Amino acid sequence: MTKFEFADDNKRYHTLSYYNKHKFGEKVYKAALDGGFTCPNIDGRCGVGGCTFCGGGAGDFTHPGSIERQIAAERERIAKKHPNPKITAYFQAHTNTYAPLDVLKEKYEEALCCEGVVGLSVATRADCLSDDVLDYLSEINERTNLTVELGLQSAHDETARAINRGYDFAVFEDAFSHLRARGIRICVHLINGLIGENDEDMIKSAEIVGRMRPDAVKIHLLYILRGTVCERQFLSGELRTLEKDEYVDIVTRQLALLPPECVIERLTGDGDKEKMIAPNWSRAKIAVLAAIDRRMAETGRVQGIMYN
Repeated sequence: MTKFEFADDNKRYHTLSYYNKHKFGEKVYKAALDGGFTCPNIDGRCGVGGCTFCGGGAGDFTHPGSIERQIAAERERIAKKHPNPKITAYFQAHTNTYAPLDVLKEKYEEALCCEGVVGLSVATRADCLSDDVLDYLSEINERTNLTVELGLQSAHDETARAINRGYDFAVFEDAFSHLRARGIRICVHLINGLIGENDEDMIKSAEIVGRMRPDAVKIHLLYILRGTVCERQFLSGELRTLEKDEYVDIVTRQLALLPPECVIERLTGDGDKEKMIAPNWSRAKIAVLAAIDRRMAETGRVQGIMYN
C-alpha cells in the first residue's frame, strides 16, 4: 500500500505518538490529575448517579494531594522509563470546567507552573463551558498547548438518554462550535458497546463526528465496572459486552471514516483492574491494538479512506 501520510512507520492511522513527535520533537506523557471537581450529572444540577457506566469519574489512575504533588508523583513514575519527560497536565477526573472560574484558574495555573509541563488537557462535558470559562480557555490557548476533551460517547440522542448523559447532541454541537471559533484544539470521546446500540450506530457516530473535523478522537471500549448501573444491566442480561473481533472490526471501520489529519489518541479503554468485571479480553491492551493493526492491513483500510 501507499504509506499513510501521518505515519513514520507502518501504522495505518494517525497516532498520538506521531503527533507529539512532530510537534514537540519527542514523546510527551500525560500526567493524570484529579482537580477535586464533581459533575452536574452527579450533584443534581442535571441528574444524579452519573452516566450509567461511570465508576467514579475516571479518577482511578490519579494520585492524592495538590496538583503540584500529583504532577510530581506522575513525573517520578514516568521518569523510570524516560528521564526529564515532557508532560501534558491532564485534568481527567469528573468534569474539569465545572467550578467557579477562580477555582479553575488556581488549579490550571498551578499545573502550568510545574516542571516539564508543556501543555494542558481538560476533560469536560459539553454543557459545562460557560462564556467566562471559554474566554479563559482561549487565553490559556495563547500561551500553552491546550486540548479540551469532550465526552460525547455517542452522537445518538436515544443513546444519550439511555446512558443518562444529561444533554442532547445539539448541546455538543454548540460547545464544539464555540471551541472551534476560539481556535482551541478539540478531542472527542466515543464509546463502543453502549446499551441499545448496534454496529451501525457506532459507525454512524464516528461518521458524524468525522464530518465535524475534530483535532483528535478517543475511541473507548465500554467495560463494566462494579457498582455502576451498567453492572446491574450486564448481570441481568439487559446489556452485553462486545466480543474482541466485533470491537476490532467496528474500530477499523470507524477509523476509515475519520479524516486522516485527526489524531487518534486512544483505541481502547483502561478500566481499573480491581473494579472491572467484563470484558476480560480487554485487559490485554497490547493484543487488542495489535489485532486492530492486523485487521486494518487485512482489509486494506487506512484512516480516512472512506472519509468524504
